[in-house]
Amino acid sequence: MKKRLTMIFCSILTVLIMASCGRAQETSVSLKDTDVSAMLTYSHSMETVYAREFSVDYYEDGYALITISDGSRFLVVPEGKEAPQDLAEDVVPLKQPMENIYLVASAVMDMFVSMDALDTIRFSALKPESWYIDEARETMEEGDILYAGNYSAPDYEKIVAENCGLAIENTMIYHTPEVKEQLNKFGIPVLVDYSSYEAEPLGRTEWVKLYGLLAGREEAAEAAFQAQADAFNSVQGGENTGRTVAFFYITTNGEVNVRKSSDYLAKMIRLAGGDYIFKDLGEEEDTASSTMTMQMEEFYAAARDADYIIYNSTIEGELNSVEELLGKSVLLKNFKAVQEGNVFCTTKNIYQSSMELGTIIADIHGMLSDQEEGLTYLYRLDET
Repeated sequence: MKKRLTMIFCSILTVLIMASCGRAQETSVSLKDTDVSAMLTYSHSMETVYAREFSVDYYEDGYALITISDGSRFLVVPEGKEAPQDLAEDVVPLKQPMENIYLVASAVMDMFVSMDALDTIRFSALKPESWYIDEARETMEEGDILYAGNYSAPDYEKIVAENCGLAIENTMIYHTPEVKEQLNKFGIPVLVDYSSYEAEPLGRTEWVKLYGLLAGREEAAEAAFQAQADAFNSVQGGENTGRTVAFFYITTNGEVNVRKSSDYLAKMIRLAGGDYIFKDLGEEEDTASSTMTMQMEEFYAAARDADYIIYNSTIEGELNSVEELLGKSVLLKNFKAVQEGNVFCTTKNIYQSSMELGTIIADIHGMLSDQEEGLTYLYRLDET
């Protein structure tokens, strides 16, 4: 009897071990789903330092699988080769060389500029005058990049006539899903850029590696990213200055738009050695918005003792003096930063400069450390 019980126990234990091993294998596959075709052999994956909203898996013979955090997947097919016939149904093939891209996500333009890949872009959702990136504006003025309508109303006829190979959209496309559907009907793949969802500021910049793969400029993309990582590393690890910073702009109706504490600009201030004045702002809200608006009196009560104030000039243009800033609200003259002359303004191109986040962090650090020489995206406002 004892021998029989022992045999039964061993049998049950064997079954449990085998079942456990089976589940472990299934979990491994589901966490890293590289098995998209029996014709493709997985090789390795792209290493990312900060980015978490995309991944790239490489296969033998030059194929690469892009996975975006929204669940979409794309197979980059090398020039001269074909997509596997048994490719998983949800995977969209993108054949190289990638040409005639319709670029809607404005943050991506600087990435293509940084790796000298503007020749792969044919269409823009912004007109020339809306670009603060010189290379983009000049290329449009020369006619090498054409305006093809904004995200909600693209010029389908123009895009289709010139064989658009890919539309790179931002998440606004989800407000007009019919546009995405129509592009797909015309055979134009749509990749939605999620770089703005990255938790770390340099995670946004690291998306250049994904676009480097698409454009066939991987080495240039790696070099462009590393340049910004080096700029960040030059100030990382330094002591916190203990100085507080308010970042804002004043709307046309006199309200104040500020960044939530979880926003990437607030994080950049902290990475630069400062303290964002609104430490817990917006944490109780469960919304995707990274900004919020408050009355001037509320802003005054919370930010009047900030050591530095940075005015966001990207909405209504750059300011020339403190006097011009005070013209937006008389309450500002009572701010500590105004009285001590620590009032700065951003350049108008700061938001389109997605490949300069390391430099911007270094600029903020320079401001906080009283080392203003060589600042690129910030400048001190004159008293008059």
